Amino acid sequence: MLAFLESGRYHYLEIFTALVFVGSISVGIAESRNVQIFNKDSYNAVNYAAINCRKHTAFLTDFGGVGDGKTLNTKAFQAAIANLSQYADDGGAELIVPAGKWLTGSFNLTSHFTLFLHRGATILASQNEADFPIIAALPSFGVEKDFPDGRFSSLIRGINLTDVVITGNNGTIDGQGAPWWDKFEKGLFKASRPLLIDIMYTDQLQISNITLVNSPSWHVHPVYCSNVLVQGVTIIAPVEVPNTDGINPNSCTNTRIEDCYIVSGDDCIAIKSGWDQYGIKFGMPTKDVVVRRLTCISPQSAGIALGSEMSGGIENVRVEDITAFTSQSAVRIKTAPGRGGYVKDIFVRRMTLQTMKYVFWISGNYKTHPDDGFDPNALAEIKNINYRDIVARNVNMSGAFDGFPTNHFTGICMSNVTIQLSQTPKKPQWNCSNVEGVSSHVTPTPCSLFPEKPVDCTFPEDKLPIESIHLKTCTAKRVFPGV
Repeated sequence: MLAFLESGRYHYLEIFTALVFVGSISVGIAESRNVQIFNKDSYNAVNYAAINCRKHTAFLTDFGGVGDGKTLNTKAFQAAIANLSQYADDGGAELIVPAGKWLTGSFNLTSHFTLFLHRGATILASQNEADFPIIAALPSFGVEKDFPDGRFSSLIRGINLTDVVITGNNGTIDGQGAPWWDKFEKGLFKASRPLLIDIMYTDQLQISNITLVNSPSWHVHPVYCSNVLVQGVTIIAPVEVPNTDGINPNSCTNTRIEDCYIVSGDDCIAIKSGWDQYGIKFGMPTKDVVVRRLTCISPQSAGIALGSEMSGGIENVRVEDITAFTSQSAVRIKTAPGRGGYVKDIFVRRMTLQTMKYVFWISGNYKTHPDDGFDPNALAEIKNINYRDIVARNVNMSGAFDGFPTNHFTGICMSNVTIQLSQTPKKPQWNCSNVEGVSSHVTPTPCSLFPEKPVDCTFPEDKLPIESIHLKTCTAKRVFPGV
């Protein structure tokens, strides 16, 4: 795997494994290029798990959809969802996307609704900016000075909904982000790039068993949502492209993310809750989150980040069974003067890490702000952060902890941690200031601000409500036997 060198460059052979995986995804997408003739007399079915099954079913082709990768299907998606919305109070509806390549601009979902992508189905995001209307900035984030026009609408959107499922038997959503990345790098946008999936103010959201690739920006963004399940999702983006985060729950309550594989140019998962004075005023925390069985590759950023936009607060996050390769850091907390808010009651256990720049990283000097209206005296409270049962190999630096001089980060606990260093480790191995905590059986020995004590860092044994949700077995019709 990619080894971090002091120059920040990577050996070609060490990225071979990741490239082979990405290549296999690309080949799979290419193989779905041929459009098949639909014969609705040849229905068969595939079972899938969902929070709710639907009474009514339609195919995108019923509304004029053409899966040739060239015909724009925005109106077909919009017409299908508008038609199916009438069944929200009559058992809900399911829109099936058959095998093919379905080019589209932005479209909105509806309540009591399932979007199902069959194997061989690829929803292709249009590369025409006109297919993504400009919409208002998020109230908890404000209008960024770099993007005064607001933000481009995301590919798949939803607002003020209940009971929404986006799933399939590993169909694909391809953001075709290259033109957006290029224009962003040149500083040509006055609005922020589209996301792939952006669901707002929604209760009961499931995203599962699909592959997401090449988003113009973040891939999955539930914001102001509750009861969110993201399960069995594969996300692939070029590691050199910034802000292509995998999954970013933002001011959400009761969220479960599990069994996901993510390769990203930014954080694989970033937990957020608002930005500076806007997030403080909006005041909606992210809380009660479980992340487990995540595999992550993120050379430029974290496996899981908390922040840096955390001004509404982040609390009660449980992270377990994480595998990270060739990543900048594992579970990182990021804040800055002006954020306010808090990050507290964070519990991490059972991480296996290979080729990392940092294992532990908690920083109070993240400098980005939406505008100059923030209060530099609004300092975040960081407390009760627990890490245990970690094995890491080929590491450059064991830990960096940088609190505020007038507001220390407290209650940090590390136990049962074994770190093997790279051939060119940094010196010193630990950089600690304005923090308070303890350690137990940590190698290499931490700095003096983490004295050795006979403790096992806490991990709660109770279950969050989202962990008790039992999915139903549903059936999606297919138009081609064997597809």
